[in-house]
Amino acid sequence: MRYRLTFVVGLALGYVLGTKAGRERYEQLKNSARQVSQNPAVRNTAESAAQQGRQFAGKAYHVVSDKVGDRVPDSVAQRVRSLRERNADGSGADDWGTSNT
Repeated sequence: MRYRLTFVVGLALGYVLGTKAGRERYEQLKNSARQVSQNPAVRNTAESAAQQGRQFAGKAYHVVSDKVGDRVPDSVAQRVRSLRERNADGSGADDWGTSNT
């Protein structure tokens, strides 16, 4: 019984001390991440990477559609056509309200 009591007390003490140190460290990491994400150089780099990703995705789409375009079911092809027509105006908004900028 004594060992169990010692174990439970040690567990409780470790939990209390760990949560205090853990919360402070969590706050430090959160503040550091916020500072990095607000850095203009990081934001420009992220935007550049996103733009390149969209370009590569567009190229890949064309390559795939050329190779398997005639094998796609009509329902899928119609959905893709409707999405292209909807986005042809250049707005670039998707179903979630985000943009492609």
